[in-house]
Amino acid sequence: MKIFNPNKLLLIAGPCSLENENICRLVANQLATLREKFNDLNIIFKGSFDKANRTSIHGPRGPGIGQGLKLLKMIAHDYQFPVTTDVHTPDQAQQIAEVCDILQIPAFLCRQTDLLIAAAQTGKAVNVKKGQFLSPFEMKFIVQKLEESKAIEIFQTERGTTFGYQNLVVDMRSFQIMKENGHPTIFDATHSVQLPGAGGGKSGGERQYVKLLAKAALAAGADGLFVETHPDPENALSDGPSQIPLKEFTLLIENCLQCWKHVKV
Repeated sequence: MKIFNPNKLLLIAGPCSLENENICRLVANQLATLREKFNDLNIIFKGSFDKANRTSIHGPRGPGIGQGLKLLKMIAHDYQFPVTTDVHTPDQAQQIAEVCDILQIPAFLCRQTDLLIAAAQTGKAVNVKKGQFLSPFEMKFIVQKLEESKAIEIFQTERGTTFGYQNLVVDMRSFQIMKENGHPTIFDATHSVQLPGAGGGKSGGERQYVKLLAKAALAAGADGLFVETHPDPENALSDGPSQIPLKEFTLLIENCLQCWKHVKV
């Protein structure tokens, strides 16, 4: 059964890191409320068990694969959400697939052929993030790797392109260009406002631009959104400056949903 439904806005959302059960439940409760309020949202819960590409070796990385998968399994069982997380190495793919409905390929690893093949061969959907170093035109080769490895469902996620030092820019043409590959496109609204490495050994961010860019991406034809949210971003384990405060999350998604509906008409 496919995850993507063209009649619903795909929303991949959750905390950046699967910090602990309390954080996961607070976010999942908010997502459950959204699901009850809007029947045209297709919500996937996300969270990372390992932030493996921290700027500094001293950056906190999360609970690890064992505890992380336990938390995702809990969310899937208690809240009936499909769940997703990053896969970093080919040997992790099958273990993650036992819990997750979608395997996510991190942007910096998007060209790692063995990783793509391993993810595709699990029989689960694969969401691959476009590397900050790639043009949207190059995504067709990554998609081909997944297709030829028999991936059952493929998502392509735009998360910004390196623009000078410690900045990213989003080319809104990307969604149309990548859609020509024959698979849904998603906009990572929170990682796209990162300021990589600009926080003194960690990434900074400009969350004030999330709403603007998210609505622009939907207007440009994106099929879904990826948004990280946290009850207390300033004290989040990772990516605090770009995560949306949980208390502001519902209004943001409501505004984005209105934009998506308008574009779909």
